[in-house]
Amino acid sequence: MGAVLLAAIGGLPAFAQTSDLVSKSAFRVCADPANLPLSDKFEAGFENKIAELMARELKLPLEYTWYPMATGFIRKTLQANACDVVIGYAQGDEMVLNTNHYYTSGFVLIVPANGPLAGVTAIGDPALKDKRVGVVAGSPPATHMGLHGLLAKAKGYDLMVDRRYQDPAGQMLADLEAGTIDAAILWGPIGGPLVKQSHPDLKATLLLSEPVQPKMFYRITMGVRQGEKVWERKLNSLIRRNQSEINTILSEFGVPLLNDMGTAPLEAAK
Repeated sequence: MGAVLLAAIGGLPAFAQTSDLVSKSAFRVCADPANLPLSDKFEAGFENKIAELMARELKLPLEYTWYPMATGFIRKTLQANACDVVIGYAQGDEMVLNTNHYYTSGFVLIVPANGPLAGVTAIGDPALKDKRVGVVAGSPPATHMGLHGLLAKAKGYDLMVDRRYQDPAGQMLADLEAGTIDAAILWGPIGGPLVKQSHPDLKATLLLSEPVQPKMFYRITMGVRQGEKVWERKLNSLIRRNQSEINTILSEFGVPLLNDMGTAPLEAAK
């Protein structure tokens, strides 16, 4: 699960119209400096590439305000008027005004590609019984694991950390390759690219078969300050006109894409 999801929990009072705060001279992005495969200070993540696309379409230089995607991220960046947009933010919270979503993704189960768990597609699969599964503590998959009696042997990993100094996702995959855990569950936009780029002996499978809440997929938007409806509409127009190129960026990085209802891979939904 990405920190963006937990950052989206909570709420603030509605703000007055603040469109005049948006820079006219640069596309100012709030981002984590060490959160690959999403973003980093070297601009190597897929959110960096999407930001480059948006800046190019706006014919503005791209500028970043870097801050760890942890407690205080929105307050210290967007709400402080240090920047004007968060490229990836889960739909439906009150800390930001969400644009239309530009992709939908879910959680993935990651296992050795040639191992006995390679065919597992659901947390409730009996093959996971008595297995040690790595999972982000407090995430939706952890709740489902509890429903299936898998938490007793689970290994939990922290979510809200400063990724300049800690790397929970990387550690989880290292533990999987070392045999410390038998399987790992990660937010797809993190796990999918990591497997594609650096772990060719592992396999990431979308978990689409959990019949009860909490949901295992999220629609991802861009986040702007509350009240900035003019800016939101401008970004919505950019997303709509460039959706195909955005999808290409996401797919090239290995982000698993779902249809809007989170029920099937995007390719199968066409």
